[in-house]
Amino acid sequence: MKKRRLGKSGLVVSEICMGTMTFGDQTDESMAHLIMDTALDHGVNFFDIAEMYPVPPKAETFGVTEEIVGRWAKGKPRESIILATKITGAGHGWFIPPVRHGMTTLDRHQIVRAVEGSLNRLQTDYIDLYQTHWPDHGMPHDETLAAMTELKQAGKIRILGCSNETCWGVMKSLWTSELSGLERLETVQNNFSLINRRCESELAQVCRKEQVSLLPYSPLAGGVLCGKYNNGAFPEGARFSHYMLHGKERQKNMARRFVNERTLAVVDRVQTIARDAGMHPVTLATAWTKQHDYVASTIIGASHVDQLKDTLRAGGVVLDEEIMAKIEQIESDIPNPMPEDGLRRL
Repeated sequence: MKKRRLGKSGLVVSEICMGTMTFGDQTDESMAHLIMDTALDHGVNFFDIAEMYPVPPKAETFGVTEEIVGRWAKGKPRESIILATKITGAGHGWFIPPVRHGMTTLDRHQIVRAVEGSLNRLQTDYIDLYQTHWPDHGMPHDETLAAMTELKQAGKIRILGCSNETCWGVMKSLWTSELSGLERLETVQNNFSLINRRCESELAQVCRKEQVSLLPYSPLAGGVLCGKYNNGAFPEGARFSHYMLHGKERQKNMARRFVNERTLAVVDRVQTIARDAGMHPVTLATAWTKQHDYVASTIIGASHVDQLKDTLRAGGVVLDEEIMAKIEQIESDIPNPMPEDGLRRL
């Protein structure tokens, strides 16, 4: 497993990161520990969490994932693993999170409370990478950065990052850091896969020029690239099946964005390329996301340890020029297969 630096920081992490958002809901604690042990045995030293996990977020399960990871990490040398977690984003938009009675924002008060809660649940005295889960563009950036700078100076967090952020949001934050002498963002964690390649345009330029590391999440596009939705199927128990059958309009809209005629056409082409290369499509899709010079680590997920086999095989895999050319031809033939989210509000 190769290692890469996060931004300009001194943190070096495995090129694959273990995501944890199912732990405590779809995945019980014993299976979660087995998944993390297996990832660690394969060279993964980077684990991504959030105070709001598991998903779907519920008031009764808030913080459970951090507690599960904390009990697991307690038995490991603390310096041997990199723990990343997130503060819940603004609660006054399209989604009211079941965190602190929905009164979340990215001001100093909320950030300090969130960090203290995460430290307690993770049973540690510091967080390696602390991220905003989604932005609060109505909040002055200097307030958010000043609070995180204080926490870094106090030794409670090591570096800062963001998630689900726009190019404007990343640049505004970096500009504020330079202007005010505050700590800077070192990472941005956004959705990136073979059916959602938007990071390759403006955000890639930001990451390269500003030395900010991209941490792609959902490299399998919520399972779409596994082939489970082929031929328009919505299998029982799958995330987008649940969204279509039981979700609200925003969730149904998300399912339609990820599972449509064009995205399924991409999946069919990817499966053919993978088969010709003697590789599982999951391995190919995961390897592709990390084969970008601005990517530090790709975040994978699993609800059962058996699902790890093919994603972990992507560690160390470098796709050759012929495979990359075939993938580029898909983008040329089926550009931007995911329609824009008309309900999106950052």
